[in-house]
Amino acid sequence: MNAREAILSRLTSTSPGNITIEADALLVAPERPALGTNALEDAFVAKLSLPSIAATHDRIETLADLPGAIARYCAEQGLPPALYLPPDPRLGGADWSAFTLHAAAATEEPAVLAIARCGVAETGSLVFETAPEAPMLPNFVALHHIVLVQADAIVAYLEEAILPGAQPRAHYWVTGVSGTTDIEGTYVRGAHGPRYLHVILLQAPLPHR
Repeated sequence: MNAREAILSRLTSTSPGNITIEADALLVAPERPALGTNALEDAFVAKLSLPSIAATHDRIETLADLPGAIARYCAEQGLPPALYLPPDPRLGGADWSAFTLHAAAATEEPAVLAIARCGVAETGSLVFETAPEAPMLPNFVALHHIVLVQADAIVAYLEEAILPGAQPRAHYWVTGVSGTTDIEGTYVRGAHGPRYLHVILLQAPLPHR
């Protein structure tokens, strides 16, 4: 009997169970899944594709390829070529002439771009840190959340995403799009934020701020 069967059996049983045996059964599997260093990007992408996260992804070589990747995504989603671009100086060298750029993000902004500090292969999470060049609010009001993350910045486990030393004023973690189910069982996607998450993995190193 595996851990799942033991739990289900206990729920339907009228006799007391052995807590020690049940606890040991839950610990048969390792607490953390094994993740090879060379497979972190693939493990992260596999998590993104899970129904519970429901994110799409793309890969680019350099920052110069970013506008083209976002243009492709907008065309596929039927979005106008309009985008909130954070005031991050690292993005200034790319050619954004094909877009109408918004300096502020309105409620239900069609698309916003953000840069994640890292991704987590174990969970498919993205880690963001606030800064003057990385405001937080736009990432919660858009319909389409487009996130750039450096492939080499993907870590294996959640605890590895926490850096020692001084911390930013706030940082937040995003694992897929939010959702809720109403009393009739209808699933609503993007109940508390964007409805769509699109992750672009950058193969080249990001310049330092």
